[in-house]
Amino acid sequence: MKISIGRAAKLLGVSKETLRRWEKIGKIEVERTPQGHRRYDQNKLLGLVPSKSSSDKKTVAYVRVSSHDQKKDLVLQVELLESYCASHGWTYLVIQDLGSGMNYSKKGLKKLLIAICSNGLERLVLTHKDRLLRFGAELVFSLCEIFGVEVVVINASKDSSFEDDLVQDVLEIITVFSARLYGARSRKNKHLLEKLKDAAESI
Repeated sequence: MKISIGRAAKLLGVSKETLRRWEKIGKIEVERTPQGHRRYDQNKLLGLVPSKSSSDKKTVAYVRVSSHDQKKDLVLQVELLESYCASHGWTYLVIQDLGSGMNYSKKGLKKLLIAICSNGLERLVLTHKDRLLRFGAELVFSLCEIFGVEVVVINASKDSSFEDDLVQDVLEIITVFSARLYGARSRKNKHLLEKLKDAAESI
């Protein structure tokens, strides 16, 4: 029996976007109607239906800020994600990180990657994609696809402009390298960062 993408998503307990991602990586077979609509073989889908043990899988809400003076933003991220997860009835865990989006050694990020690769995670929820990483978020999303983890980005349709992203990327890069050159707590580094913030605000 052939079913639509809506019925297939409901059967598997995933979003339509997850089914489209699975199609791209060859995890699931899809047929097209003459009108271009997706159709799925229900019998084949039944083999992908999660077992009862999957009910033990949890949702991770990941939040990150770059510095201690952004504590207020961290609290807002946590409140937003907790409210979102609770409204969907998900059992969730909040992982918090403090550090640059270019730092791949953060404790929270490592904890998240272990959860993804241990096959104990059902979904990952973010406020924005760049809360995960400034560069390389797509690699984490690919891991999620491989291990069947759904990715939910709440504000995916409200991404910042190209110019804003470019400014933030440049600030991240200079911040990391200036800290390595002068030391994270040196006067030179702090002076440089103050000038960078002023320049960013003027832009």
